[in-house]
Amino acid sequence: MNIEVYRQYCLSKNGVTESIPFSKLPNILVFKVKGKMFTATDVNTFASFSIKCNPDTIEELRATYPAMEEPSYFSKKHWSRVVMDGSIPDELLFSWLDTSYNLVVANLPKSIRPQLENENTST
Repeated sequence: MNIEVYRQYCLSKNGVTESIPFSKLPNILVFKVKGKMFTATDVNTFASFSIKCNPDTIEELRATYPAMEEPSYFSKKHWSRVVMDGSIPDELLFSWLDTSYNLVVANLPKSIRPQLENENTST
């Protein structure tokens, strides 16, 4: 996976926007669904990206995949940093992005979730 594939995959999801929201970190590209972040990466290096993970399985994933590490800036209970060292197949990376997106969607207010479904049917 390269930065453009990552970017296009994230943007293909319903309700997703991209931005560079941190003035002190001008290289950090963030993807949000309805204003809530589900992944971020450094656009200059794409050496890694951060994803939200299920707290019940996060330690098992880190133990199984050395390229999945504790994040630098996010909650270690809910987030992981995935090092782009080529050791993880793209299909698994896509799956982890899906999980991150779905975890964020599940925590959105119930009144907002139907908007995402409507966006899906209108495309």
